[in-house]
Amino acid sequence: MPSYNHEKYIAQAIESVLNQTFPDFELIIIDDGSKDRSKEIIKAYEKKDKRIRAIFHKNNKGIARTMNEGLRKAKGKFIALFSSDDVWVKDKLEKQLKFFEKNDDLVVWSEGLVIDAQGNPTGGTFTQMYGASKKKKSGNLFEELLKGNYIFGQSVILKKKNIKDITYDERLKYLNDYKFMVDLAYNYEFYYIPEPLAMYRIHGKNSILSDRREWLRDQILVSTYFLERYGDRISKKLRAMLYHRIASAYAQLGERKIVLSYLPVLVKIDPISLYPLILLGLVATSENSLGRKILRKVYYLLLYNI
Repeated sequence: MPSYNHEKYIAQAIESVLNQTFPDFELIIIDDGSKDRSKEIIKAYEKKDKRIRAIFHKNNKGIARTMNEGLRKAKGKFIALFSSDDVWVKDKLEKQLKFFEKNDDLVVWSEGLVIDAQGNPTGGTFTQMYGASKKKKSGNLFEELLKGNYIFGQSVILKKKNIKDITYDERLKYLNDYKFMVDLAYNYEFYYIPEPLAMYRIHGKNSILSDRREWLRDQILVSTYFLERYGDRISKKLRAMLYHRIASAYAQLGERKIVLSYLPVLVKIDPISLYPLILLGLVATSENSLGRKILRKVYYLLLYNI
């Protein structure tokens, strides 16, 4: 459980783990330099329950480094991921661990209920929020996840030794979860439990939207990595999608020359694709214009049909 400035929610998060019907676990909490009362709350729980191992960073190191530290320090056979502002239902671990009895090389995840800052259900689910209601959720998800991440990370549990060299990318600020899940999906099948076994809390402002340029740079890094790592193992349509995603990010960053350099690449990979036309449109239209919005809709229509 990485922790950062969640004093309003972390007690409920910790309680939801300690009250699990499956009791044999360690709860590693790594506070990444919180400025609020999170550290005091964590220390109080650590004194009360020996299953808690708390680690405190003097300075903020970022979510990727914090998660990697937790993965290294974990001693259990299985690892479950969690966040200090979300909530587990009491029998989450017990229900998920049953699915490892026949095949422990799975990545098991579940549906999640969306709650507000006060913990009230919003009426939605995690997969609905990420447009994944009709998407494939079990089995080989590698190519589906290349198109975009829809895995509820706070519900994930997997065998520790299966992580091997898969780590969170410390270059990334926003999309390290996405890269981590795609790398897992290349190596292992996923199993989805439709019952909501965790709650996903929505609160505060959307930090991704407030730092859009950093998110776009992450998109370039991640898509480039996917092409370098998996480019010769995926279809030309998926390669074209990834190149378009990189060029589109550059277009939104205002790097017109770089965008145009991707046109011949896209034409060569998939001559009948609409991606080159979409890129030209992105260069010609301004951010938030009607033309830009139409182009994005066309892109997502293409994505759903890959």
